[in-house]
Amino acid sequence: MKTLIAAAALLLTAPTAAFSQDAGKITFEFTTGSSTGTIHAALFDSAAAYGGGSPVASAVARVERGVTVITFEDLPPGDYAMRSFHDWDDDGEMDFNPFGMPTEPYAFSNNAVGNMGPASWSRASFRVEGAVTQAIELK
Repeated sequence: MKTLIAAAALLLTAPTAAFSQDAGKITFEFTTGSSTGTIHAALFDSAAAYGGGSPVASAVARVERGVTVITFEDLPPGDYAMRSFHDWDDDGEMDFNPFGMPTEPYAFSNNAVGNMGPASWSRASFRVEGAVTQAIELK
């Protein structure tokens, strides 16, 4: 009888354990030719947020020669998009020229490219179910 109860308890807890293992993890590997400054990344979980709302998560990483890694963990399955920039002068802000063009390298998830502005949600978004890794080239 004790064995049967223990088996039933194990079955009842199994779905919870399986769900926690399925939590999303996104790793971005940024390639830079520099070893100065920081990379700022903002992660969005909807087109509305990506278009001007608040990110679901953000991170800043000190640049290392070669590849700098930023990881977001414990995310529910869903669609996400990321915006990032390489803060060369480490002032915490993306710099622009007088015409509004960025003067520091930037990138989007999927290495998406924008047209006269940021890459669109449809180009930058991707599905997360489990672990995802993207190699990002800052431009």
